[in-house]
Amino acid sequence: MQMIESRQDRIQDSKAVMSAKIALARAISVVSGRAGHGGTTLPGRVVRALDPDISRRLGARLARGSVLISATNGKTTTSAMTAGIMAQAGLEVARNREGANLAAGVATALIKDSSLGGAPGAEIGLFEVDEAIFPEIARQLGPRVILLMNLFRDQLDRYGELEHIAGLWRTAVAGLGSETLAVINADDPLVAEMAKLRPENSICYGIEDESAGGLVMQHASDSKYCTVCGHVFDYDVFFMGHLGKYHCSTCGNRRPSPTVFADNIRFDGMRGCSFDLVTPAGRAGVKLGLPGLYNIYNALGAAACCHALGIGPAEIRSGLEAFSAAFGRVEQLLIDGRKACLLLVKNPAGFNEVVRTLLIEPGRKHLLVALNDKIADGRDISWIWDVDLEELAGGVHSAVCSGTRAAEIAMRLKYAGVEPDRLFVEPDLKAALSSSLARLKEDETLYVLPTYTAMLALRQAIHQHFTTAQEMGDLVWK
Repeated sequence: MQMIESRQDRIQDSKAVMSAKIALARAISVVSGRAGHGGTTLPGRVVRALDPDISRRLGARLARGSVLISATNGKTTTSAMTAGIMAQAGLEVARNREGANLAAGVATALIKDSSLGGAPGAEIGLFEVDEAIFPEIARQLGPRVILLMNLFRDQLDRYGELEHIAGLWRTAVAGLGSETLAVINADDPLVAEMAKLRPENSICYGIEDESAGGLVMQHASDSKYCTVCGHVFDYDVFFMGHLGKYHCSTCGNRRPSPTVFADNIRFDGMRGCSFDLVTPAGRAGVKLGLPGLYNIYNALGAAACCHALGIGPAEIRSGLEAFSAAFGRVEQLLIDGRKACLLLVKNPAGFNEVVRTLLIEPGRKHLLVALNDKIADGRDISWIWDVDLEELAGGVHSAVCSGTRAAEIAMRLKYAGVEPDRLFVEPDLKAALSSSLARLKEDETLYVLPTYTAMLALRQAIHQHFTTAQEMGDLVWK
């Protein structure tokens, strides 16, 4: 009897200690937020120092388990889309909605949404996860579903070559338990091979409408070689970079057939696009309020992920159609009565898709291109020479170049063919924003193309601009 009571006391003590840690982290989050630091990672860093196993402990409390989403491009938008669909299905979700996708950010999200003092808390976790940290988070949470979307060259100074990240993913996927379902992009050769590691526990998605692609490989195409024998892949169609329908004529390795796919794709410039979503549970027409093929890939990933969770096509369609732009990704702004569109660009593949989308819009474009080389952007900016800016050059009305590497992006645009008298260099982001807006006529739009840290600074500059120029209520975030 004394042994039972002693064990119960230890359990109660353990619960009390856990509650104390969560309370401490939440207090840190509040203080950090009030200090203007957001509170998205500091609570997690502090509690992980006290308890390195905190994420596993809190993740185990989620009744429906966790979903992890990782990719080079699109994980923030796809996570937000997935959350919208889950909301349509009535799920209470714990997620790192601010995009803090390292271990501390995931821990913070779990802490914020964990039950405390008998509160119900979230029932499922949804976490976008940095490519390099994915194995660690997968090991900690033992997720119910993982969504692996794409691998493109990005921040080579931090990540190294793609095969390094692919190797980390392969090891992580092979080590997952049979209860984890892998949702895999069939159109990316490096990612598609992960499905072979779990043939009974994977779902593949992709694009079937070949009219949405082309027959010429983009310059920024990374995974061109067969993952089995090393021979160059033959492609029937290219959709985005190295994503497409491919096969190896030497060993027979080929793209897996997707069970969730997009067909009948239609584009409407910056206004959005539409497609037929096909799943084993049925077909649904989707009107997406975001432009470009890359956002169709994001929507497909979210749809396949939610299908894996048992959510039906009607709820998936409702969630996707209700979705508006994620943080810095195709945000529509009205600034002093002038239209601006914020489109994050951070690597060649993503920048090329923005170029392709801009080409659909008629007339010459006013651009503000902001290139930073801070740690979060990647110190190596040589990737700008792999962007197909030549396609856009003839359609540039003006291009204000800003950021810590303003001169380099101006030189790249000049070599791409933009006329020198249409190029303007202004390293200061706030001054560059004002200068760009001043060039707009009443019916024109400014397309703002920043790297990650430049995007954060520009959003802050926009808020500062409206604080001094007019009421914040006049700022429209669509």
